[in-house]
Amino acid sequence: MPKHSLIGKRAPEISLPNSDGTTYTFTPGASGGPTVIFFYPQSGSYGCTKEACQFRDSLSEEGVFKATNVQVIGVSPDPVEKQKKFVEKQNLTYPVLSDVKGEARKAYNVSKGLMGLTPSSRITFVIDAEGVVKDALDTTINYAAHHEFVQNWLKGTSALAPAAAEPSPTSGEAAAAPTQDANANSVASMATAIDPAIAAPVPAVPVAPTVA
Repeated sequence: MPKHSLIGKRAPEISLPNSDGTTYTFTPGASGGPTVIFFYPQSGSYGCTKEACQFRDSLSEEGVFKATNVQVIGVSPDPVEKQKKFVEKQNLTYPVLSDVKGEARKAYNVSKGLMGLTPSSRITFVIDAEGVVKDALDTTINYAAHHEFVQNWLKGTSALAPAAAEPSPTSGEAAAAPTQDANANSVASMATAIDPAIAAPVPAVPVAPTVA
């Protein structure tokens, strides 16, 4: 399957009604972290419900979704009223936008799904912190693949993050380092704990006077 035309380009800004009726605007790069936008055919259908709940659960669990502070946005052709019921019933914790007029689908080059049988195909975009589309998965039938696709991409970006360098000791810390005498005392203390006789002082042997 050929790569999506948006990969490598700046993600389009979208402004759509959210499930609560307010206008939600996505500005690429504004959140300071990665963003996932998943387009799906219909709120409430079996596959779409499973997909939406997988994203919901991943955001609440300890894992790469939480560690990367990724932003998730769902988009479908359903009206606000249906989105509201869908969000409330499934306890979704992220924006679920209503794209009745197809504005977002047009901006992201999202076509109809299942050979035109659904108003939207199931396609997920991963967008980096700078607002650039890094990859996309387009498969309407395999709803479970989208969560795994995002998870693997987030793991890859986490692996590329530079590890924090360990701080070098300061002069004060160096001065506070144990000396050889301190180490010797520590060893003696350990020996005493094991067997007090080991560290007991050896009595001095009197030396006989020499005879002239």
